[in-house]
Amino acid sequence: MVDPKIFKAYDVRGVVPDEFNEETARLIGRGFAEFLKPNEVTVGRDMRLSSPAIHQAVLQGLVEQGADVVDVGLVSTDGLYFAVGKFGFDAGVMITASHNPPQYNGLKLCRREAVPLSGDQGLKEIQDILSRQVFSEAPRKGKVRKKDISKAYVEHVLTFINPSNINRFKIVIDAGNGMAGKTVPEVMKQLPCKLVPMYFELDGSFPNHLASPIEPENIAGLRRRVLEEKADLGAAFDGDADRMFLVDEKANPLGGDMVTALVAKNLLSKEKGATILYNLICSKAVPETIVKCGGRAIRTRVGHALIKPLMRKENAVFGGEHSGHFYFRNNWFADSGLIALLVCLELFSEEGKPVSELVASIDHYFRSGEINTKVEDIPRKLLELEHAYATGRIDKMDGITINYGDWWFNVRPSNTEPLLRLNLEATSKSLMEEKRDEVLRLIRGQA
Repeated sequence: MVDPKIFKAYDVRGVVPDEFNEETARLIGRGFAEFLKPNEVTVGRDMRLSSPAIHQAVLQGLVEQGADVVDVGLVSTDGLYFAVGKFGFDAGVMITASHNPPQYNGLKLCRREAVPLSGDQGLKEIQDILSRQVFSEAPRKGKVRKKDISKAYVEHVLTFINPSNINRFKIVIDAGNGMAGKTVPEVMKQLPCKLVPMYFELDGSFPNHLASPIEPENIAGLRRRVLEEKADLGAAFDGDADRMFLVDEKANPLGGDMVTALVAKNLLSKEKGATILYNLICSKAVPETIVKCGGRAIRTRVGHALIKPLMRKENAVFGGEHSGHFYFRNNWFADSGLIALLVCLELFSEEGKPVSELVASIDHYFRSGEINTKVEDIPRKLLELEHAYATGRIDKMDGITINYGDWWFNVRPSNTEPLLRLNLEATSKSLMEEKRDEVLRLIRGQA
């Protein structure tokens, strides 16, 4: 029996072997093939210690159900999406648990054109197939062939920039012992930058720190190294290298929303009037930058399963999230941290200013960062907030957002835990701190 807990909002993920193991992976491979009826599926994996065995189990499940498999081996998640889009495969499976600790593993599943499966679109149906344990009889067993996509992937990501425009930046990159250790050197060889590598050895035990750069403690070493090396900037990737975070030359971390604004600025210089999506937790600086650069800004809910279909509908050139996910139309609307880094390097080269100065020119706000609080009765608490701030401009696109002009906040429930997540922004540091503490007191029942 497959543990239903491992089916998340956007992927399959659990602790190995208690929640997620080789038999589970084999069954999900079969269920995936039963659901999509693909002729050819591409499968890749990350460097986690359990990934080779899980990988073989997924292959077994797919071929049992009659699907042919193209095995691309060790790749980043954005590399897997690239393979599905570029070579026209019917579906893709990436074996990864992204930024989670080493005892986790999982699967990211997508269909043709790298369209992701999610809880609402596909994962529930696969779960139903597995709970019934009824599979149609395959007319034949599938075959497995291997394919090296690395050269084609490097060529693809470089199409987003003009490599000859890039300055000789000194850049520190922390791969966190994840898949960026494989992909980044292959791309950087094509650029004039001086690369200072940190933790590029693929090691799924994560001996240095967890590959989760959204947590401040995991980029502390990168920040120190940027200062020591007198580097122009630093970048950190998560375990499967689809997310990327920047650090300026003063070792200040940039949020995913600031990277969104920077990427938008570059892309809008090439495609006037283009549409760009940003999620509702991003700073007001993001839509302001998009509009100032002549673009059309569309605010969205959080999460790739919501953003990618809306990008297709609006033909948006780009979409960004505070969490370090960056989606590109010319990348089959899929996310790529590496493409985002390259687009930023091109912008920094063209602007000829330090990263901190360029960010300061577009960012005039102060943010709380995301603050989580365990809450027993989430609907009741959201109602309390709505009543307490009834004089603000309220919308309920995702949780509740309340805007007073010089400050605003969003509170939304976690998809997986009994938590409320607060993000607050204001025009001054003192106002941000005052309102952050005020809203937190209410959330935590201390008002």
